Amino acid sequence: MRYTVSIELALPRGRAVQLLADPAYLPMWLRGLVTHEPLTGSHGQVGCESRVVLETGGRRMEAVETITRREPADLTDIPADRVVHFEREIVAEGMWNAARDRLTEAGPRTTLWESENEYRFGSLPMRLMAPFMGGAFRKASRQHMQDFQAFAERGVDVRAAQD
Repeated sequence: MRYTVSIELALPRGRAVQLLADPAYLPMWLRGLVTHEPLTGSHGQVGCESRVVLETGGRRMEAVETITRREPADLTDIPADRVVHFEREIVAEGMWNAARDRLTEAGPRTTLWESENEYRFGSLPMRLMAPFMGGAFRKASRQHMQDFQAFAERGVDVRAAQD
């Protein structure tokens, strides 16, 4: 299953990239995050593997996230015409996900964030149900992006909204 979602952020690309790349901000916008801890490597750098635990709808999911691309490696002083790429693979029991995020400068004070997602499932029941669940996965991805947007533009912390 593959899909792409996008959102326009009302902040300069440099600031959007800075907020997305800093692990200290993850709990503020990644709804349901319990743990995001590096197992190997430096957080956010190519090759880094992290243990990720999410709770949603009363269900707990544990996965390993591997950063597969961060371009450019140095996120300071990025030329306006350069696209910023963050890519990762997430593996959980019976599921593999590749997320490919692209951030482009849409204007001097706006950023276009496009997120291409690909899922593969190991169990036959999940493979059979996947075509019917595409909308739910797309909706969850859009919710994460909207949560980031609310955090980045207005300082809204999802943890306060969840209480």
